[in-house]
Amino acid sequence: MSVSSPAPDLPLPASGRFIGGVHYYPVRVFFEDTDTGGVVYHANYLRYMERARSDMLRLVGIDQRAALDDGIGVYAVTHVNLDYRQPARLEDDLIIISRVTAVSGVTVTITQDIMRGNIPVTSGDIVVAFLSPQGRPKRQPKPWVTLFTRIAQGEDFHS
Repeated sequence: MSVSSPAPDLPLPASGRFIGGVHYYPVRVFFEDTDTGGVVYHANYLRYMERARSDMLRLVGIDQRAALDDGIGVYAVTHVNLDYRQPARLEDDLIIISRVTAVSGVTVTITQDIMRGNIPVTSGDIVVAFLSPQGRPKRQPKPWVTLFTRIAQGEDFHS
């Protein structure tokens, strides 16, 4: 298969933003996200939350791919606690709200809420640990700990 013309210069995919140390990330529910009844499959809420966390890192200048490629390490989810409150449905516009609530040398705890307007859909606490390329717990780079601490203290990052 050949491409007849180059891709047009279009806007990049949706990105979130910070307001007062809180990260907001938009998501639209597509058909692929739902079960046969048009309701979001429960595991997909975790995918939405992962996208929001990755976007948050990107917005503060943490390059996960470079950290992986350079052998610095990666984040891995070590704990998830979710509450499902209301179903999200096909075509819903959702906002994932992420707050850094705890930071240590190795872990970061992020509280995330998925909202449809003012209606809470899902909420949870996610703990991620920084791991070496060999999969062992490792201290996060000091500048990253500083960034997460600033976010947890409510500092606004302009994105």
